[in-house]
Amino acid sequence: MTGSRVERIVERVLSLDAIELTKRLQRVKAILTDRHRDVERVLQRRFHEMTDPATDPSSVSPEQALLIGAYFTEEYSFEAAALFNPSVVAHPDQSNLPAGTLRIVLSLRGVGEGHVSSIIFRTGLWTANGELVIDPPSPWATSPLIEKIPGGAPDDPGIRLRYDGHDDLSEVVVFPVTPRQQHGLEDLRLVQFVDDDGHTIYLGTYTAFGGDEIRQELLRTTDFKSFDLTALSGPASITKGMAMFPRRIDGRFVMLGRQDHENIWLLKSNDLYNWDDGAVVIKPRWPWEFVQIGNCGSPIEIEEGWLLITHGVGAVRNYCLGACLLDKRDPSKVLARLSHPLVSPTPEDRDGYVPNVVYSCGSLVHERNLLLPYGVADSFTAFATVRLDHLLSAMR
Repeated sequence: MTGSRVERIVERVLSLDAIELTKRLQRVKAILTDRHRDVERVLQRRFHEMTDPATDPSSVSPEQALLIGAYFTEEYSFEAAALFNPSVVAHPDQSNLPAGTLRIVLSLRGVGEGHVSSIIFRTGLWTANGELVIDPPSPWATSPLIEKIPGGAPDDPGIRLRYDGHDDLSEVVVFPVTPRQQHGLEDLRLVQFVDDDGHTIYLGTYTAFGGDEIRQELLRTTDFKSFDLTALSGPASITKGMAMFPRRIDGRFVMLGRQDHENIWLLKSNDLYNWDDGAVVIKPRWPWEFVQIGNCGSPIEIEEGWLLITHGVGAVRNYCLGACLLDKRDPSKVLARLSHPLVSPTPEDRDGYVPNVVYSCGSLVHERNLLLPYGVADSFTAFATVRLDHLLSAMR
């Protein structure tokens, strides 16, 4: 067994007589059956995770194994406190849709007890007439199979999370599983990345919070069923708010960040996982962003250039959303930017867990319309839409 306390708990369960064992196991199943799709599978997995592989399985009955698993199982309400800071991408499956309708994937930051953050998902449709329909979430949640993968330092490998058997993307919960993540996975900036060879993959930078330190890590998936999570390295990765461009520029990966916690930086690298080369490209200019400015997700490639949604922090720590346009060939050149906020906290929704904040981690353009999901007061999520022509005409 792994650890003396684990051994003592297992010994107590094994000491139960058959009648008491059956009664306790039936009670556990009754509590969990309407909350978990396959209770026995959950408990069996937990038993095997907590016992030594060398343990003789014949020494423990199936019923004893299930009850032992229950004593090492804990439920967690991963979005009970808040659901905010969304990003949005086109769903990998666009089949069987009416003309002009786009199926979307939303990633969100769910917060539960102890302010621990997880990455969760929703799906929906953005229709041709501009209606946004978010699919109702599944009543189930799926825990992953976890394996280590190459990447990072020898003592800090990446991990792969496999979510087998789920019917709905809302069942997937990317919960902190490593010591460097134990206090939360924050603010995934998801982007559909197309490489030079045409290969498409979904990438997302997020902040891993270990309690004393933060760092940027990268989520990678092609199907939203298996996710690779790997730490970024280099001086630029020990920060918050990095966001990938959706393709290479001049053969290099390109990222935006806020390395000095005040300005927006442009970073370039030949290695997707190592970032140490950057320079300031956008500084606070208007009163609503005097404290700091940062990106709100990945830049969006449009005909006129790279559209970037920004956030600015002003007086009384008000967070507002803005926008600017970067040159398509040289994104270090700012062609235009809004002098007034695109979205600001309103009197009706400025209160919440963190007041006076609106914030986004990624938006989407479809047929010259911008869909901008954003968190309100670090509590819930709202949506805004605007025609690109109107937005661009308002920039200076």
